[in-house]
Amino acid sequence: MNKPMCEQEFEFVLLLTGIRELTRQVEDSLFEAGCDDATLSVRFGCVYLSFSRMAQTFKDAVLSAIRDVRKANIGACVSRIDECNLVTQAEIARRMGRSRQLVHQYMMGVRGPGNFPPPDCQIIDGKALWLWCEVADWLYRNDLLKEEDLQKALTIQTVNYVLDKQLRKYAHDKELTEEVLQAIGETPCRRTN
Repeated sequence: MNKPMCEQEFEFVLLLTGIRELTRQVEDSLFEAGCDDATLSVRFGCVYLSFSRMAQTFKDAVLSAIRDVRKANIGACVSRIDECNLVTQAEIARRMGRSRQLVHQYMMGVRGPGNFPPPDCQIIDGKALWLWCEVADWLYRNDLLKEEDLQKALTIQTVNYVLDKQLRKYAHDKELTEEVLQAIGETPCRRTN
């Protein structure tokens, strides 16, 4: 028999677009819509909400917060969960709670099962960045990360992808998109480790 899941507290930050300042009306509307568990702030011209939300899962917490922001009807869109999916070797070590040296050994195949995910960008600069979602999956498959941490990484990546797709729906240059698809083909590539 499955035990019912208990609610727990999840902390995350949502970035908003469509508004650039916090007025009393915006604050009141967000509060009344259910964002009473968020601290509202503006930094670098971006409005963001720092949530501390009770839910059964991280995914439930994030999705309910996004619904509440939309329900406030303040002309704002949630643009993303503010957690970068690109990580350095040092950030991987921090998230694992291990040393950078150990992470480097995993990357080089000196320790662990091998096949560490390749960096995603900035390889030439010597400041390589990895996709946290791919690293989290590798760590989880090798018993180096808890399932809840993997699920959080997957949730953030997926929610941010969907939010970005919604925001940029009309921003694409259709002619350029067609030209690129004709030049490279429409079959997507899949990364392998």
